[in-house]
Amino acid sequence: MYYGHHYQTKQELITAMEEWIEYYNRNRIKHILKGKTPIEYRNLALEKVA
Repeated sequence: MYYGHHYQTKQELITAMEEWIEYYNRNRIKHILKGKTPIEYRNLALEKVA
């Protein structure tokens, strides 16, 4: 995402990084997590504990 891309301002870079972190933690589906996003998998694990 960042490699080879030149941002005009520091704020543009910060915004792009925040969007990537949001995607990585909330929307990215992982096969190793049984086809769930990291947040969904954590919530499922928390439900089993309670």
